[in-house]
Amino acid sequence: MADFLKTPRGWPAVLTGRADALAKDPSDLDAAVHAGAFEGLRTAVRDLGATGTIATVASSGLRGRGGAGYPTGDKWREAASRATDQRYVVANGYGADPAVRTDAALMAADPWAVLEGIVIAAFAVGATEAILAVRADDPALIALLEGAVGAAEEAGFIGEDVLGSGHRVTVTVRPVQGAYMLGEETVLLKALEGRRGQPEQRPPYPAERGLFGQPTVVNNVQTLATVPWILREGVPSFTAIGAPESPGTALVQLRGPEGAGIAEVPLGTPLRELVELAGGTGSRNLKAILVGGPTGGLLPPDLLDTPYAFDALRAAGAHIGSGSIVVADDRACVVDLARLLTRFSADQACGKSIPCRIGLRRLYEIGERMTGGRPNPTDLTLLEDLAHDVAASGLCDHERLATLPFTSAMRYFRSELDEHILRSTCPAGVCHPIVVAAGSVDQGPANG
Repeated sequence: MADFLKTPRGWPAVLTGRADALAKDPSDLDAAVHAGAFEGLRTAVRDLGATGTIATVASSGLRGRGGAGYPTGDKWREAASRATDQRYVVANGYGADPAVRTDAALMAADPWAVLEGIVIAAFAVGATEAILAVRADDPALIALLEGAVGAAEEAGFIGEDVLGSGHRVTVTVRPVQGAYMLGEETVLLKALEGRRGQPEQRPPYPAERGLFGQPTVVNNVQTLATVPWILREGVPSFTAIGAPESPGTALVQLRGPEGAGIAEVPLGTPLRELVELAGGTGSRNLKAILVGGPTGGLLPPDLLDTPYAFDALRAAGAHIGSGSIVVADDRACVVDLARLLTRFSADQACGKSIPCRIGLRRLYEIGERMTGGRPNPTDLTLLEDLAHDVAASGLCDHERLATLPFTSAMRYFRSELDEHILRSTCPAGVCHPIVVAAGSVDQGPANG
């Protein structure tokens, strides 16, 4: 079982509530049922029906936990409304960010919550086939999930006649292997079809035309695992958690100089409290908070009161993304961080869009000049213009969001970029062969 950070008393546990009950054996179906597993499915099948289930999910305000925050009920309603003989549900448990294990931790701690959410979604939209996509390099997790699917089939929760409803749902665990782009839903669908992993122009969206050209609900596993709790505990209980526009909880992977771990946090929690969960920065001063993973934004200490919620983070120049928060102290160089993150995004670009394939590489090269002591006087203007053009012409969210490390750095840490470009100095003493500014922290040699 995954180790989760201890959170403050009173914080709700929507996703990890059964972690203790399943601590000895996450594959124990009897223990899971005793702790409430599949009660939400019973409510959907026996009380609400397909239409009522979708209406309940929509009224809860649940938004996709994969990073985009799209209303889950709207996606389900769209897929259900399409006239077709075949629909699919795809649960994205791939966890595209290589440094974040929140999705894997959830599935390892409570596979039943994910499976129950998948079956509820399939029942609600009229899908008979569902796929749970996971990383191919995690054989232990794959074995756990496949065993859970088999046990749920024997118990009648999955299969030809779900809980006597007459509805058939088959669930297949599909190991997939690829790159960061598999976090984008149309890329994942192509990978499941055995095609080259590149995004599709939208619309049409997968709920209209997705896997094999059929209406497909693609949800992150955290989204689906939340649904049974909503049906079991009720919409008012769910909307009482988190922020009004972002109800519920999410798993966040926290990293800082003093600690790291995964925590289930109510959406709307101030970033200040998440920094404290990560252990803070010890005796050092806080420099920046990277929110959203490789395509996230670098936020300054004076934004610590920003709520960890979809809309608030977007307004601040970041996003929830992969659920990653990295706390950096005054030993970090923001310019170097932005350069490294942009290099990752450029390397992971699928190559379909020219602005992404070439533009991100040019952004990285500008950062390379700045951190390598070879800046051009016009680099800041070029950085601004190029970042705008890349984001404005984006085919998918990877392209639109990959500029955030540099655009947020320009927004909040402009003076540090000026030091690199105009005076060829690095206040943090990280970049070489740049001359370290007088009075900077003692990190590394000063090279002339």
